[in-house]
Amino acid sequence: MTEYEFEGAVWEWRGPSPYHFVTIPPEGVDMVRQLASVVTYGWGMIPVEVRLGRSRWRTSLFPKDGGYVLPLRDSVRNKEDIALADVVHVRLVVRAG
Repeated sequence: MTEYEFEGAVWEWRGPSPYHFVTIPPEGVDMVRQLASVVTYGWGMIPVEVRLGRSRWRTSLFPKDGGYVLPLRDSVRNKEDIALADVVHVRLVVRAG
């Protein structure tokens, strides 16, 4: 089990359905890359458990532009009162499969 904590700004990707993400900082990307070959399940997705405020959930990091991004569920953003461009503190646990 590998844990990593970081802070990042919430941003929006406007596609067919808008999604909100937080970008993993460069030092976190290095850690994720070291684990990727062991834990990825396709398309470079990395399974993680996330803690943000009082919320906890399972999701996957998405590869993007040579790094990784964490998707934020609308239910979590609403519960934690998170808006676009807010800086959030995130705790990740990389899961093995």
